[in-house]
Amino acid sequence: MGARAAEAASARRVRALTALVRAPRLGAGRITDLIEHFGSAEAVVEAGRSALAHTGVAPETAGMLQRPDPAALDRDLAWADKPDHHVIGWGEPGYPPQLAAAPNPPAVLFVTGDPARLLEPQLAVVGSRNPTETGREIARTFSGFAAGAGLTITSGLALGIDSEAHAGALDGDGPTIAVMATGPDRVYPRRHVGLAARIAAHGALVTEFPPGTAPLREHFPRRNRIISALSLGTLVVEAALGSGSLITARYAAEQGREVFAVPGSILSPLSRGCHALIRDGATLVERPSDILGPLAPGAAGQAAAPAFEAAPEPAEPDSEYGVLLDALGFSPVTADTVAERTGLTPQAVSSMLLILELRGEIEALPGARYARKRANHGT
Repeated sequence: MGARAAEAASARRVRALTALVRAPRLGAGRITDLIEHFGSAEAVVEAGRSALAHTGVAPETAGMLQRPDPAALDRDLAWADKPDHHVIGWGEPGYPPQLAAAPNPPAVLFVTGDPARLLEPQLAVVGSRNPTETGREIARTFSGFAAGAGLTITSGLALGIDSEAHAGALDGDGPTIAVMATGPDRVYPRRHVGLAARIAAHGALVTEFPPGTAPLREHFPRRNRIISALSLGTLVVEAALGSGSLITARYAAEQGREVFAVPGSILSPLSRGCHALIRDGATLVERPSDILGPLAPGAAGQAAAPAFEAAPEPAEPDSEYGVLLDALGFSPVTADTVAERTGLTPQAVSSMLLILELRGEIEALPGARYARKRANHGT
């Protein structure tokens, strides 16, 4: 096939796939059934109304398949014609087999970047949009560690844990995939335009929604099922009860994937979702090897340890410093909270916190808060 013929065939294929996605009253499951019945997306849209009616396609839908909206069609073809833009239909080479095997797979994937990344072993990392500093550090560090062990990090490009997961993989020179709840030509939230560009350059942006699609609320659960289905397992870092992260974890369990959860303080609302997952059978995660063991056994002992350093012991520990460290804990708190817990004066607490920070036993965090340094989580 010559270059011009191949280009025409590609345009015909993209036109058929996007016409199916945009046709009214056709969900992903119905579209895949039609493709399987007729043999290809092109054969579906080129079938006569009688043939379509025999498969239960409504006359209005058949009409839209045969005469799609020209403005939308032009926009779809223009997007697909750009470098590193790909349209992959269900059943075609390059469609991720792990996603195809999941219930209700997307009929079409719009991919920006390297579509081969979708075929790699993946770990989904999701969590709160408003995490603590500790949660951010865990998501970033665990993601970098897992990426270094050979897992592609997959998340949803949202604020909070999602963005930390993507950044952790990228900072460790690892690949990452962002599954979006918009069309491929839109980034939500807008502040992640730069992050999305980095992801596309070192991984892939993927969505089942055609160009121009806005970030509607009902799109996010649909996005979540793709995140979990693409991945071998899903790690939840800080999630409130009823959060979207728990929806992703539920999809993962239903799809037969591993579910991991990081525990936290019983006083924190952001720990309750993770604790509920653990009660329901999710694997409690304290170290990256807790994930790599089930997902990549050969990599668990080979990857370099993450940047969690063990805090040095004080040269001459005394009782007041021990009391303060016990009261401080590993979740960020203010100096006033420490004073309330210990009964020490605010002046004494401030002085002791400074000394402990200089010793490397605690860390100062944004918002005038402090926390003990965690021990090494690499094994």
